[in-house]
Amino acid sequence: MIEVGIVLLAIVLIFGAFLLMRSLKNFVINAIAGLFILFLANQFISADIGYSWLVILICGIGGAVGAILLLALHFIGLGI
Repeated sequence: MIEVGIVLLAIVLIFGAFLLMRSLKNFVINAIAGLFILFLANQFISADIGYSWLVILICGIGGAVGAILLLALHFIGLGI
């Protein structure tokens, strides 16, 4: 009976780790896409947006949409 409980616990832990890694992978991909857009904007249109922890968090959660939002806020004078 104890072996069945250990096997079930192992399955639950593996599934939880899988979900965590999948969400972490999506966060990293979004962050890279958003930061790449900010890098291009800084290089080609001289946006001069710094890379603070808040900017990276917005780009990580929002991805390309977050980067465009940061650019829009910067150009209307409400930059972070």
